[in-house]
Amino acid sequence: MSRQFPPDEIRDDFVPKEDYMDADFARAEAEHLWPKVWQIACRLEEIPQVGSYVTYDILRDSIIVVRTSADSVQAFHNACPHRGTQLTQGSGRATQFVCSFHGWRFDLHGRAVQIIDEHDWGGCLAARDVSLSPVKSGIWGGWVFINMDPNCQPLEQFLEPMKSRCDRYEFEKLRFAWYRSTIVHANWKTTLEAFTEFYHVQTTHRQMLVYTNDYSTSRAMGRHGWISYSSGTALPIGRSPRLPPKKESDFRNYILEYAEQFKRDLAAMQTQRAYEAAQRLRTEVSADAEPVEVLTKWGEFVYEAAVKSGAGWPADLTPEYMAESGFDWHVFPNTVFLHPAVEAVLWYRMRPHPDDLEKTIMDIWSLERFPEGKAPEVTREFYEDWRDGNWPLIYTQDFNNIPKVQKGMRSRGFRGSRTSPVQERAIANFHRALRTFMRDPHADDAKGPETLR
Repeated sequence: MSRQFPPDEIRDDFVPKEDYMDADFARAEAEHLWPKVWQIACRLEEIPQVGSYVTYDILRDSIIVVRTSADSVQAFHNACPHRGTQLTQGSGRATQFVCSFHGWRFDLHGRAVQIIDEHDWGGCLAARDVSLSPVKSGIWGGWVFINMDPNCQPLEQFLEPMKSRCDRYEFEKLRFAWYRSTIVHANWKTTLEAFTEFYHVQTTHRQMLVYTNDYSTSRAMGRHGWISYSSGTALPIGRSPRLPPKKESDFRNYILEYAEQFKRDLAAMQTQRAYEAAQRLRTEVSADAEPVEVLTKWGEFVYEAAVKSGAGWPADLTPEYMAESGFDWHVFPNTVFLHPAVEAVLWYRMRPHPDDLEKTIMDIWSLERFPEGKAPEVTREFYEDWRDGNWPLIYTQDFNNIPKVQKGMRSRGFRGSRTSPVQERAIANFHRALRTFMRDPHADDAKGPETLR
């Protein structure tokens, strides 16, 4: 890197403003992060048949991800080796990739099958010169990851320790409930961090405090981040101590409020089955039942409904495993997922805008476990301005705040983020890991279950 960004400038309570604002830092990411890191390109269900493809764009790079057989996927740089013409845009299905400029053709494995007037070159074109340039790919949890570095760390190793703590959830059996994208007017890291901490719930999403015991904790997990509630349970059900005390003898009301608000204000992380299971509490659980009994019964009702519907349920989950898997994961560098409910996950991906370091391309995926063949037909919705979409309340609260953060960072009086060493540790760890990765992408920074600095 022309400029150095030492990892030791990051503290658990401080991240310099240049990480969000500096053009040199953005150029360093473009050169030393995105071409060398594993990143989600698409979901397997987006390429269901042989020949189905998705075009994945990250800054100036464009990648073709294609299903080449029932159980294999390949990826290639989206550039014809003749003169560089892009071969695909968006998604679709093909038997060959055809250059729209000069008609060169490539099979699904990237091999040239037709070069117009090939004799002109007099035999000087080797197969490697006319094949599509390959990109590493890997699959986990139903996601297709790509990495442009041929010498990269194996995906399974890169994802640890998150992978071991989440494998049992069977994310590969989830399907899209909805898929939306928008442009957020803030740096991709500013945007990402809004979903990598729960510290903001007590102000930004204050309506949630009536059922959320919201004090949180976070951990550094190698390059990744783990965020959960200090109660140690998968669901932080219970009135926040930040609110004035209120006697509530009927614990069912907390779950009913949780179910109602998530259905209305988030439209994710809860299936219709789970919502209906919450309603069963009204008639099938006593009003004076202890909290543990109420939570247990709700879990039983959700499980029964999932199995009865044909959606099924992960076989090896235990309460201990669920507690250790947490509530929210930041997967380095640019995705976050929240999975308090076994059968419904909310997943985010943030990508830097190619023309403006203070803009983010943000993808939001609501995933659910459906009975086989019953997943809905989902079309991606894209909004250049998020206000053009009909977003539930929680998203609008975040979308209103995030650009204010970015604008405030421009102030001469702002020197850097003063992250909470307890509730925002994952954010500081992310910046430290980012600077470390840009120095040496092949260093293994996932050596243990937790990295405390």
